[in-house]
Amino acid sequence: MTRFRLTIEFDGQSYMGWQRQPHGPSVQQAIEDACAAITGEEALVYGAGRTDSGVHALAMSAHVDIKREITAFRLGEALNAKLRGEAIAILDCEAVDDDWHARFGCTGRHYLYRIVNRRAPLALDDGRAWRIPQPLNEEMMQAAAQLLVGKHDFTTFRSAHCQAESPVKTLSALDVERIGDRLEVTASARSFLHHQVRSMVGCLALVGIGRWSVGDLKDALEATDRNRLGLNAPPDGLYFVCADYPEG
Repeated sequence: MTRFRLTIEFDGQSYMGWQRQPHGPSVQQAIEDACAAITGEEALVYGAGRTDSGVHALAMSAHVDIKREITAFRLGEALNAKLRGEAIAILDCEAVDDDWHARFGCTGRHYLYRIVNRRAPLALDDGRAWRIPQPLNEEMMQAAAQLLVGKHDFTTFRSAHCQAESPVKTLSALDVERIGDRLEVTASARSFLHHQVRSMVGCLALVGIGRWSVGDLKDALEATDRNRLGLNAPPDGLYFVCADYPEG
C-alpha cells in the first residue's frame, strides 16, 4: 500500500463541490472513479477542504491509498488521462508517509476571492469571478477586513448548515488589493466555517459600495447572529489556493 499526495486544480462550475454527493457530480467522485478505473481498486480520496458547488481550486491537496504497485509519475499521468473531459487537473503526484493526511495534517488553508469591478459583463471570467458594477472603495474594504482578523465568534458569517463544533475561529489574515478593475480578497486561517469566506466578502463589498460603514461590519460581527449578515457573495469568485503542512 502506498499513500499518494495529489495537488489538484479544478473549475467548480460543473460540480456540486469537492465532496461526493448523492444528487450530482463532485470533484472527489471524479477522481475516485478515475483511480478505480486505473487500479481496479475502490479508492477513497481525502481533500484538505470541502468546497461548495461552483467554488474552484488552484492547488487543492488530497491523498489516496493505492495497493497496486505504481509510481507517482505514472499515477499522475494516468489520472489526467482518465480525467480528460473533466474540469480537473492533477498538477502533482508524490508518494508520502503512511501517516500523512490531507485534512487532519493541515495547519493552514488559504483562499482567494476575485471581484471584477466594472459595468461591462464578463466575457472570459463568467462563473470565475463576481462582477460588481458599482465603484468599490478598496481602502474602506481593507480597513473593515482588519476588524475580522484574529480570534472571534464568527456565527454571523457561518452557514446555517455548518457542521463545525464551534463558531470560534482564528483568522490569521484578510486583505483586499486592487489591480486595475479587479479586486483580490485573500483569507488565511487554520480552518474556516462553512460559507465564512463568502460571507465575509459579501459584507466587505457592502462596505466598498457605501451601503455599510466599517462600524456596521463590526456590529454584525459582535452580534453573533446569522440574521445580521448583510450579503453572502456568490461562489463564482472563490478559489481554494493551497494548504499548509508541517515541514518534513
